[in-house]
Amino acid sequence: MIALPDERLVIMDLAAVIQKLSGLPDAVVERTDYSTRGFHCDATVTPDQVVTAARIMDGAGFFIEAVTGVDWLAEGTMEVVYDYSATVFLCRVAVRTRVDRENPELPTISNVFPGANWHERETHDFFGIRFAGHPDLSPLLLPEDADFHPLRKDFAS
Repeated sequence: MIALPDERLVIMDLAAVIQKLSGLPDAVVERTDYSTRGFHCDATVTPDQVVTAARIMDGAGFFIEAVTGVDWLAEGTMEVVYDYSATVFLCRVAVRTRVDRENPELPTISNVFPGANWHERETHDFFGIRFAGHPDLSPLLLPEDADFHPLRKDFAS
């Protein structure tokens, strides 16, 4: 481990990250083959655990690379995928959660990773997923008066 300027320790071991994420109730965490999946670990957590997962990733020295949505229309859910990367030990982790499609809301992680702010705004724009506690979910890429979410599978232009 190495000490950062603010005295946090960086976990330099994917096994430790997997162990911490696996400690979340109902979490499903698996090591994956980077050469076929593009990431080293895939974790699924409940919506109320995304902030805790973000804190685990921050404490392990990861940064947020992307936040995006997936519309599972037939299942009536929306998935939010958080892509984390660490350059100190070259590792990528995907953390996923699902919310009800009719009321797609989960807590913001922008208080842990300020860079998630615009990722969450974009996800809100295109999928209509709300991030409770977000400081400003105003449209980022769509017109201010947009009342549609173009990446939902039932969107008709």
